[in-house]
Amino acid sequence: MLIRMVLARIVIVDSDEDKMSMIVLREIDGERAFPILIGVHEAYAIDRRTKGIGVPRPMTHDLIGGILGKLECHLEHIVISELRNSTFYAKLILRRNGELIEIDSRPSDAIAVGAGSDVPIFVDDAILREVC
Repeated sequence: MLIRMVLARIVIVDSDEDKMSMIVLREIDGERAFPILIGVHEAYAIDRRTKGIGVPRPMTHDLIGGILGKLECHLEHIVISELRNSTFYAKLILRRNGELIEIDSRPSDAIAVGAGSDVPIFVDDAILREVC
């Protein structure tokens, strides 16, 4: 079963010693939440896109969004689908001409592509039971 989540927090750590950041996903209809460690560049992309801050030239996640638009693909939702060896796996679920297409992704990239456009994020309940 898939559980609807929301991006609850972005923590950006960009010091000389530590360049790892994280996002926190929280259940919409519940109290469970968990962090996912991500790279600082992905954290900045998610933060910028959720705040609607533009850039003079498209960054990678903007480029992906532009490609999807030109190919007439709509990002339906994001699924955090698996947790294996402490690594989360995700899928972008796209719709094109009525057909659903699954694309493997890192959670941080999937969320960065969907950030700022209210794309639903889901997590498999088995993952939530494991991490919460």
